[in-house]
Amino acid sequence: MTGRPAVLRGVAAGVLATLLAGCGVLPALPDAVPSDVVPSRPSGFGSPSADGELSPDGFDAVQRMAVRIRNVGCGSLSTGSGFAIDEHTLITNRHVVADSQSLEVSTYDGRDLAVSAASTARLADLAVVRTQDPLPSHPRIAEDDPEQGDEVSVVGYPEGGELTITAGSIVDSTTDPLNENLGEVLVTDAPVEPGSSGSAALDAEGRVIGVVYAKTSDGHSLLVPRSTLQEMLADSGAFTALPPCS
Repeated sequence: MTGRPAVLRGVAAGVLATLLAGCGVLPALPDAVPSDVVPSRPSGFGSPSADGELSPDGFDAVQRMAVRIRNVGCGSLSTGSGFAIDEHTLITNRHVVADSQSLEVSTYDGRDLAVSAASTARLADLAVVRTQDPLPSHPRIAEDDPEQGDEVSVVGYPEGGELTITAGSIVDSTTDPLNENLGEVLVTDAPVEPGSSGSAALDAEGRVIGVVYAKTSDGHSLLVPRSTLQEMLADSGAFTALPPCS
């Protein structure tokens, strides 16, 4: 799984991947999370389930771990996605939380969670958000990075709307065109849209194999691999406190 895939051949000529959520104009946010949210499911692909456990309203563990993030900035408003890695910790993208005056986190069932702190990575497009209130569920992180051809699903809130699952596969890996110090990132054809940034990319067993952070000009998306995520989480100096917007 080496070499630069065809989907990114324009990168070397200066055509970079289009960032989601943090860049560009987003559609107006809905007034509130719908109370009757039903996850959409990809055709021909079973919804991944970390433990096969369903909540009373029919959502499985990997659906319950996804959150929608509203970034209320100084004169701006944007939306993104994130996912829990423990009871009080979320992972999302740096550009989802950047230039924030306040962050609003809501769960699959419409509950708003209070945010206690946020920090961003120096090298990768990653951020850690701590919540005061407990998160409903968190998945396992896979032991290995996926290989080309492996199935992948993305669980998040595209366009700031309903909880959505899209499916695809790992197309290849490539040198990160946006963060030159990051190294290799994964390329997938699982559909993503503005608002999908920060979504978990999951394998067929519901384990996290990457974090969505950008979309290429021809519709593929880029993932920070789970190995990079774990390496940075283990480094106490990898993240710094998120400064407020001014």
